[in-house]
Amino acid sequence: MRSLLNMNLPGRLCNALEAAGHEAVHVRDLGMAESSDDEITRRAVRDDAVILTHDLDYGALLAFSGDRRPSVVIFRVRHAAPANLVDRFQAAWRGIEEPLSAGAVVVIEDAAVRVRRLPIGRTDG
Repeated sequence: MRSLLNMNLPGRLCNALEAAGHEAVHVRDLGMAESSDDEITRRAVRDDAVILTHDLDYGALLAFSGDRRPSVVIFRVRHAAPANLVDRFQAAWRGIEEPLSAGAVVVIEDAAVRVRRLPIGRTDG
């Protein structure tokens, strides 16, 4: 599963995620440092990538879109050092891999992981 890291995450996180076996690219490395949330969302859909971010706006953006893609992981942790983010991501991985593949907003906190499947607020039928 590919990860697309938002500007508010350190670029070193890509290397740390890749060392842990995850495919990751930073928006800065794609020439998207000044891109809007909408542009990053479209890129994630195009690349079949999960957005990793600290930005709560992505949760709202996806909740109101009615779409199942892209999935997003929002880090809400006290210590944002790349090693801590990777540790929290790896600890949560078993429980979030399937929801992220299907479409979800995942919030990783210091002591908890919350998963909301997409689309939020929509029912089929």
